Order: sequence, then structure tokens, then C-alpha cells
Amino acid sequence: MLSREKLRRLRVELQSAGLRLPEGMPGRAGGAGPADSRRIIIDNRVVSVPACSWFVEQSPFRAVPDGQGGFLLQRNGQTVCPLQVPAPPEFYRHQTVSGTPYQALALLHGHGCLASTVYQDCSCRTTGEQCHFCGIGLSLSDGRTVLYKQPAELAEVARHAALSGQACHVTLTCGCREDEPAATAHLAECVHMIKQHAGLPVHIQICPPESGGVLESLHAAGVDTVGIHIETMDMDILRRVAPAKARWGQDRFRSALQEAVRLFGANQVSSFLIAGLGETADSLTAGARELCSMGVFPYVLPLRPVPGTQLERCRPPAPEYMDGLYRDVAAVLKEHGLSSKASKAGCVRCGACSSLSLFEDDAV
Repeated sequence: MLSREKLRRLRVELQSAGLRLPEGMPGRAGGAGPADSRRIIIDNRVVSVPACSWFVEQSPFRAVPDGQGGFLLQRNGQTVCPLQVPAPPEFYRHQTVSGTPYQALALLHGHGCLASTVYQDCSCRTTGEQCHFCGIGLSLSDGRTVLYKQPAELAEVARHAALSGQACHVTLTCGCREDEPAATAHLAECVHMIKQHAGLPVHIQICPPESGGVLESLHAAGVDTVGIHIETMDMDILRRVAPAKARWGQDRFRSALQEAVRLFGANQVSSFLIAGLGETADSLTAGARELCSMGVFPYVLPLRPVPGTQLERCRPPAPEYMDGLYRDVAAVLKEHGLSSKASKAGCVRCGACSSLSLFEDDAV
């Protein structure tokens, strides 16, 4: 059993350096969300770590079979602790009546989080304004998923995952679509069907709406938590790495986030802040403080360079950088009375792609 401090340090280091896996055990190499990743378990905590990017080959960390069906985590050849590498969940072996594999509709992320990109593309890709870190189209082009998830089929997967105890909450993401009313109706129907047939809390991640009524429609459908991701509060960096989001402007994000908090409540609305895009730690902490002042949870996490994206040759930030940033942001969360433990569903509740939650309890 690792001490809290050693566990935090180890987790931060793994998410910066990545983990070398045995032959025949690939990570998740594309898609929205935690692409280039592998779920592992250390001290009964699930963590998502880089597994496919170029820099992982240089990592001092390796998962080595222990000869008894499990694994040991080694750093530079020295054993650190036991390590579990979860097998693919049982529901991946099933398919719908129409023949669509469950795995093509939804994946298990982190701890008990069933996740799906309900529309596996983004209109920003056609205009050349896509986010440079996003791999939303990669899994579609590789034939590992389907473009449009049918609400009934998605609910079928959620029900199976819930009844078998593999999922306890759901995250639904989607790329931007030119027809916002149609996109909203589709997402709302997915939420409604999941709530009706699986009864799980649902988190959605959307672009800040262009028109009024979108968030109200999703609230009426039964959405529990919302993510509207600005990624960075530095507009110069945003223009460089996420041109469409920069064009929309911070006012559109602030307005959407404030409306979401009004509907869903403080701590049930979140926004990603990605460390490693060029901001200083002080700037990221200031951005986190601004979000917290609105009741928005700043989900701070390190850049995950995904092979096939425009930032694929980047590295995650150094562990020392992330450690200090997590400590500062955890203190801001405590100051504003926000906590990952209070989140009903989604990335903040899961916490596998970030180490922020490990720093919250000790914040001063």
C-alpha cells in the first residue's frame, strides 16, 4: 500500500511519462476523450495513462507480468508496486440486434464511466478550425466506431453495462454540427433513452450553444452534469490550438457556463483546462479561479498528445509542473467550496485522466 504522497507522485509521473505495456496489449489510439491511453489500477484507483505516443518508448515505467496472472509496475527496472491492467469489459463481446458491436457504440473510461461520442465527427474539421489536440475522427476512419449513434442502441449498451455492474455513470460527447437544433434533439434523445432504460446519471459535453434553449432542452431530457470546455483562458494560445473556439470568444463561453450553472447547479458544470499548451502555471490557476467564481469546476489535466493529431509530437508537462499546479488549483477549489466528490457524473466524477482529485483532500 502506497502512502497518499507516494501515490500522488507516482500517478503524476505516469501521466507525464506514460507506461510501456507488454506486446499484444495496445492502448486506445484514437477518438474523442482519453485517446492514447490505457486504464490501469494502482492501490484500487483507476488511472488513465499515455500508452501509444512516441514519448512512451522513453518512459522509465513498464508493466511486467508477475508470473501469477498479474503485473508489476517497474521504474527503470526496479519494482515499485503491484499493478492491475483491467481486461476489456464483458459488454465489449456483445452486439445489437442489427449487428453493431457494443464496443463501436460506447467504451468504458476510467472507473465505471461508460462513454460515447454520439456523433463521431466535428464541423470544425471541414473548415480547418479543428482543435489541434482532438482525435475525434481517428477511430471513425479506422472503422472502430460508427458516425451516428442510434439512441435506442446506445441505451441498450448502457442498460447492459449498468445491470452487469460495469458502469455507474455515463459521459456523452459530440463534435460540433452545423445543424444545432438537430444535434440537440439527437443528444437529448440519447440522454432520455439512457435514463429510461439504464437509470444512470448522465454527463454531456457540448460546444457553447449559438442559440437559446439548447441547455434547457438538455436539462429537460434528464442531463445531470454538463461540460463546456474552453481548454485555455489565454486567447493567444486558444487561437493557435483551437481556432474555432477562439473565434467564438470567451464571452460566448462565459454566457453558456453561467446559464448551465443556473440550470444544473454549482459543481455540476465543468470546463477543461489543459496544461501543456503554453500557459504558465500561474495563468492556469488564475483561469481556474475565474471558473470557480462562476460555480464551474475547472477540470485541470495534462495535455495528452494523440498520434494522428496536430500536437502528436508534443509531450505532456513535467511532473514537477503538474504537481505544483494541482496543489494550487486544489486550494482554489477548497476556497470556493467545489469538490470532485460532489459531481454526479462525467469526467470530474471519474477523475482518471487527471490527478487533481488526489490533491483536493490535503488542500489548505
